[in-house]
Amino acid sequence: MRPKVTLLLRLLPVALAFHANSYAAERQAKFTVTDQQMKALSIETAPLQSGAQPVMLSLPAQVSVPPNREQIVSTPLSGLATQVLVQPNQTVRQGTALVRISSPELGPLQLQLLQAASRTNLARKASLREKALFDEGIIARRRLEEAQASFSENEAALRQAKAALRFSGMAGPQIERVIATGKLEDAITLSAQSAGTVVSVDVKPGQRVEPSVALIHVAQVDRLALEIQAPTAQAAAWRTGSKLTLQGRPGTATVTSISPIVATGSQTVVIRASIDAGTSGLRPGELVTVQFPLPATSGSWDIPLSAVAHDNQDAYVFVRNGAAFEARPVKVLSSAGQRVRVSGSLRAGEKIAVSGVIALKGSWLGEKGGD
Repeated sequence: MRPKVTLLLRLLPVALAFHANSYAAERQAKFTVTDQQMKALSIETAPLQSGAQPVMLSLPAQVSVPPNREQIVSTPLSGLATQVLVQPNQTVRQGTALVRISSPELGPLQLQLLQAASRTNLARKASLREKALFDEGIIARRRLEEAQASFSENEAALRQAKAALRFSGMAGPQIERVIATGKLEDAITLSAQSAGTVVSVDVKPGQRVEPSVALIHVAQVDRLALEIQAPTAQAAAWRTGSKLTLQGRPGTATVTSISPIVATGSQTVVIRASIDAGTSGLRPGELVTVQFPLPATSGSWDIPLSAVAHDNQDAYVFVRNGAAFEARPVKVLSSAGQRVRVSGSLRAGEKIAVSGVIALKGSWLGEKGGD
């Protein structure tokens, strides 16, 4: 008795597998659906096309100002803000005065400038005098070379003093005026390095300021960018140079960079895109939705989501063949909105059911309906 039971247990999986395969093969057979039945059940078909409307990925994005179009104005010297010359949202040109800073650190720097300018002037005169004496044969070449070397050293010290004042925020014409008149300035005026819009003013008259603290933020908002957080699984589909559309907005954007790093917490990849010229009505910080056509791949088809029927974990499409339909198994590669990308044994021009699929599934399974 025991050997027979053991044999039956061994044969049971084989029998079940055979039955499952037979059942699956039976279900995959064609089933007849007449034109009258299709009309009554509102079943419509459409031919498979390689150039059909692609699957569009939709992702949230935030409008931002590109880093190379922003300017953070800060003072290189400790001091006191005496005048704030602009207001938030004000449009400024390159060179527009923004804020005036009074600083005691300017005095020593200007003193070094005047000393360097005076020594350079004396060294220049000495060099010219020694050159004239050398040309007349009165002095040796060595004295001429020493005078010229002294002049070069003092010129270098003067350039260094000018550079220190430029770094402190003093403009070139202002530095030359100090040299020419000998009159020291007690304040510097910080100006816009490029045209733009004043985004924020974080300083008030009478406020003490320290070096490298942001005082005014100027941005060029005529050209904006997008920051997109894409799931890691979708990041591979994006390409630099790809065109994006903005849902509900006119205009397009172009992908400029794709981060090679995945954010630990969100498991997303940052994708940056520049908004193309002609796109208006967007503001930095605004949240929008971008749409990106999934690149076509060999052996895949983009079809309506309503064309796919599911049976447990398997997906099928119904292909019209004469007066019958055939359930063809497919693999769902990706989906977005009302479009889905599938691969399977399909050919261009074959007609697939795009509506009334629930009724076809019920007929295929031998049921009266149901999903």
